[in-house]
Amino acid sequence: MRILFILCLLFSTSLFSQDDALAKDYFNKGDFEKALYEYKKLYAKSPSNINYINQLVTAHQQLEQYNEAEDFLLRLINRIKYPAFFVELGYNYQLKNDLENASLYYQKAINSLDDNVNNAFSVARSFQNHTLLNETITVYEKAMILKPELNFKFQLAKIYGEQGNVEKMFSSYIEFAEKNPVSLNNIKRHINDFISENSANENNILFKKILLKKSQQEPNLLWNEMLSWLFIQQKDFKKAFIQEKAIFNRRPESLNRIEELASITVNENENEVAEEMYTFLIETAQDLETQLNAHYSLLQLETKKGLADQNDFINNKYLELFKEFGVFPQTLKLQVAYAHFLAFYMNKTDDAINFLETTLKLPLTEFEKAEVKLELGDILVLQEKFNKALIYYTQIQRNLKNSTISQEARYKVAKASYYKGDFKWAESQLKILKASTSQLIANDALDLKLLITDNKYEDSLQTALKLYSKADLLAFQNKNSEAISLLNTILKNHKTEPIVAKALFKQAQLFEENTEFEKAQANYELIIANYRDGILVDDAYYRLADIYVKHLNQPEKAKDLYEQIIFNHVDSIYFVEARKKYRALRGDAIN
Repeated sequence: MRILFILCLLFSTSLFSQDDALAKDYFNKGDFEKALYEYKKLYAKSPSNINYINQLVTAHQQLEQYNEAEDFLLRLINRIKYPAFFVELGYNYQLKNDLENASLYYQKAINSLDDNVNNAFSVARSFQNHTLLNETITVYEKAMILKPELNFKFQLAKIYGEQGNVEKMFSSYIEFAEKNPVSLNNIKRHINDFISENSANENNILFKKILLKKSQQEPNLLWNEMLSWLFIQQKDFKKAFIQEKAIFNRRPESLNRIEELASITVNENENEVAEEMYTFLIETAQDLETQLNAHYSLLQLETKKGLADQNDFINNKYLELFKEFGVFPQTLKLQVAYAHFLAFYMNKTDDAINFLETTLKLPLTEFEKAEVKLELGDILVLQEKFNKALIYYTQIQRNLKNSTISQEARYKVAKASYYKGDFKWAESQLKILKASTSQLIANDALDLKLLITDNKYEDSLQTALKLYSKADLLAFQNKNSEAISLLNTILKNHKTEPIVAKALFKQAQLFEENTEFEKAQANYELIIANYRDGILVDDAYYRLADIYVKHLNQPEKAKDLYEQIIFNHVDSIYFVEARKKYRALRGDAIN
């Protein structure tokens, strides 16, 4: 008997949910007569369900049955003491153009807070649902007067934003953050919709002015944090650094914020400011790890400049650091970087290999050994000793199965095989990597696999593909001029083959590295003109736009290119950044 009762209950619940779904479906499709019929049935079974009540009222109103909605709401108000229904009745009068009664019931809803301030939540929501923003503001403000511990500044800020009252919106968000610092990241996301990368933007200036005023009136590290965040959005990293130093001086607990800022600054290629940050970290940090990381990052920036006359200075700096801190597992990152520098920038590959072989004798974990072996493999590829390189990569795969570094080693196996023209073996490795847990490795593997697959059948000798892989290897060996020359051979002798677009793109990237921006521009324009339906066109739009902005001082042309991505390539990985940069160039507040 009990089982039969449970089955009946489950059956009735299932039917009820089906009726609910049917009513919702009619309502969403705009078939309000059928929706009204279904919601009446649901309301009869569950007369206290607020959702059914609201849908019933709205269905009546959509059918212009205002008198029926009024009668229903009046009966409801007599039965249930729920002040939000005053708002619904008032809005129904407003739809009938009876503004006097509308105002009367709106005021009744607001007055209900005098009896119970907790009515504020439902009453304000009802007003806001009907875009009655002034009344919503009145409710929240009255509630905070009646009960000062209530804080509706966040809700008010969103409403002020909807009204376009940006100053009040910023102030409300800031006041809410002051009482609720844990909500700071959420608040930043909302404020971000109203500011841009342009420091001269009206909203940016206003936000900065409010924060500076607060900082003068009531010193609080929160204002420094928000100013720093604003300056980062504007890519004014020097000013952000000033704020972060002020925070650290008053709260010298951790240098993590400055380390993070330095990393962001490097990613934005603001290397001079980043150097200042890393120098500060070296001079200020008390712990060894922070000091070593800062030294490493500073040397990476020096190396990135590519100034041959600086090589001896950089070499000596590494040696000084090893003398100061020692050659042991804690300096492993510096050791691997030094070997890379010797091989790729000073052409001392044998010295680099000997140095790393000595490093392998240290008491390292398997993961640390893998890092050393990855670099050893790369240096052997640089020497074109592919088989020896494959030994190191394979050891990593065998010793650390299914790890990210193991997948990276497999990708390097595929890349080394590709460099030496063994496309079949490379492809077999790349197929496995398509399912890599690392999205970056999976994407790189897919790109290389497509390159091989799209071009291996075009010519039985695979001449163009072999030339391209050789050019790719030359680029890996920092021989950009030779790589560019070899890519020219492809462009000249293989004009009808699909690899041409890839060769143009690769060559453009190398031109950019060589600061030959007009040559890069010409290549990207050829891709856009001749390969508009290809997979590289959005890459070409984006990179060319960046060249126009950063190097050729032609922002209007950049806007046109970002616009192409926004309207014609919504699935592009560049879509979000293109939209952001387009709006910044147009001088919008991003809203």
